[in-house]
Amino acid sequence: MMEVVRARGHPNITARHRTTMEVTRDPEITRRADCVIGVSADKGLSDVASWLKSHLRLGLPVKITIEVRGASYSLVAFGDERLTFKSEREIVIRKSEYVDDRTLAIRATASARDLPRGMVRMLARGAPLTLKIEPLRGIPGRGDPRA
Repeated sequence: MMEVVRARGHPNITARHRTTMEVTRDPEITRRADCVIGVSADKGLSDVASWLKSHLRLGLPVKITIEVRGASYSLVAFGDERLTFKSEREIVIRKSEYVDDRTLAIRATASARDLPRGMVRMLARGAPLTLKIEPLRGIPGRGDPRA
């Protein structure tokens, strides 16, 4: 099973945030939105599949793959029982353990700043982005997840 979210880049994407990355349904962002890697997303957090919400609420890991024009970057993040999946506009992945209504997953192995700069340049030119979220087996909230 896999959840797929489609978005696009924007001229104001800098992807410099040290602890988060975000995809938003909003079509416009300012330069201050340094965690945003995609705009005009076809889904908000509340739209993700119920099987994924259940998996993440158990604290289980997911593999998140970001694809932009043939380039890809993958990271692992974990769910948490505190996740609400209420946001209709944003999907946020965090390195920290902070949770709010926009949080998809926490304890991520990467943030916006970790994306390859070539990928960020393509996004700043408006390239399409695909975010793929796959469940992994593992110990809830810790350990090395194995697909």
